This record gives sequence, C-alpha cells and structure tokens, in this order.
Amino acid sequence: MNDTILLVGHGSRDAAGNREIEDFVRQWRHRQPTWRIHLCFIEFADVLLDQGLDLAAADGGRVIVLPLILNAAGHVKMEIPEHIADARRRHPRTQFVYAPHLGAGDPILDILKRRLQQAMQSLDMPDPTTTGVILLGRGASDRMANGEVAKMARWLQECGHHELVDIAFTGITFPRLERVAQRQARLGMTQIVILPYYLFTGTLIERIKRQVENLKTLYPQVRFARGDYFGFEQEIFALLEQRVLTLHTGRGAEPMPCDGCKFREVAQQLGHGHHHDHHDHHHHGHDHAHPHAHGQRPMPATRYVSAPARQGK
Repeated sequence: MNDTILLVGHGSRDAAGNREIEDFVRQWRHRQPTWRIHLCFIEFADVLLDQGLDLAAADGGRVIVLPLILNAAGHVKMEIPEHIADARRRHPRTQFVYAPHLGAGDPILDILKRRLQQAMQSLDMPDPTTTGVILLGRGASDRMANGEVAKMARWLQECGHHELVDIAFTGITFPRLERVAQRQARLGMTQIVILPYYLFTGTLIERIKRQVENLKTLYPQVRFARGDYFGFEQEIFALLEQRVLTLHTGRGAEPMPCDGCKFREVAQQLGHGHHHDHHDHHHHGHDHAHPHAHGQRPMPATRYVSAPARQGK
C-alpha cells in the first residue's frame, strides 16, 4: 500500500490520554506492519494537524486522513477539512483523502453491550428491570452528534431487558449526569450503570469518576456501577481498517460531507472559523441536518464511506 495514513486524535490536557492514543497507534502498527501510519492531534499535544499533514505528505503518495473520533461534530465537519484544504495548498502534488469518523453503528454497540454486561456482573443483584442505564457522552453543540449517542442508547435498550436506558452529557448540552441519575432514582431504580461514551481516558473521564463517587453519597440507597471507556477494543481497530481498505480499493465510496461544504464556506465568510471552548471541549455550532446538495463541485480528492449503508442500518 503506497498510501500514508494520518490518524487524527482529539488530544487531551491529561497526558495519560495522549499516551493511550500513542499506545493505540503502536498496537495498530503491529497489527498492520506494512502500513505507514502517522499520528497527530487536534489540540493539547505536540504534533498538531498542520504538522501531521506535512509529515504525511513528505512520505509521498496519497494521504488518508482518518479521524479517531466517535461522533461528527465541529472537529470532523469543519476543523479537520479546513486544515486539509490548507495542506492541499501547501502540497499541490499530494492527494489528501478524508475518511469518515468511527460513527455510531453495530461495532460500537457491541462494545457497549460488553461494557454493560461487565458492569452488571459487578452488581450484587444484576436485575435489568430494576437497573437503570445512563449512556454518558461528551456533548456537542451539534444536534446530529448528540443524536448519535441517543441512537446508541436506543439500540442498547432493544438488545436487553433494561426498562430505562437514558442519555446524559458531561458538557455543552443537556441533560447532565446528576439530573438523569436523580430521575432514575425517583423512578425506583435500585441500581444504576453509567457507561461513558468515550474512546480514551482524559480530564473528562476523571471528572466522571468524581461525579459517580458524588452520586454514591447523594443516593446511598442506590448501587452504582461505572463502565470503562472503549480504549483498545478490537472493534475500534477493525473500524479503522475497514475505512482504510475501502478507500484503498475505491469501492463503495462517495464524497465526504463537509469537505468543501457550503456551510463551512459561509461560516468562514461570517468570521465563524473554528475555535475552542476548552473548558468543555466545544464542538462548534454546526447542526448540519441539511443534505449536501449545495450545487458546488465536491473537492475531487475527498471520498467518504457511508457508515450507515455499510452497517445495514
């Protein structure tokens, strides 16, 4: 394979979170020893997007930009495409291809089901009818990104016998964890499982741990269990490999939404370029419910694999 893969992690103020992503890349290189895999971050790390794109372009051949991100909010829809557009101007002889993010589908559902089963086994009375589940996402100003968390919660409920499977968010949007736990306790749940919808550790994972300890104090009559983030699960590696191989073979691809999207162009004209609310990791206000038939010519080097179509959902 002559392609160079540039994996884009979010980055964390917690150095442990960035080290986990670096460990993840080392494991992925071991799985795919013939692939050229580079790593960069959106923020809070040494190798950021522009430098990562330049290093990948220096290898020659095509560059596949692959977001190691669960849901498509501002980073995926606006910020990464902006940096790719700049890289194309800096490296006009290099073809940059933007792959889709991980998305919400059956592979992620399989991880959540395992996390829920592990948490249930840790409880004294693992009865799903009296055990509420809270799927806890990061939260974004993008309604479609938040909706992906809601979709996974619904799929998780349909796979089991839990009467309450709710969503909550650590920031940006509502409801927050404390409010949802209060509601489930009032509805008679004697046990509550909290499942973080996160890839790796970081400052927000540490905050979640403190929140759960606080909930145990507030509701001593309720038994709480906290699941782990996704980390190094095989489904994550397999999803990334699927994205790369699909683009490499050129089968089943279509233009990537938002690379050259009219919304982004208008936002830039109005002075709403990417910026961060670093306290809660703001994901930019791009609802993006509109179809991408804007009439502009898509950027020719950009391809997208439709995750729902591949997952049969």
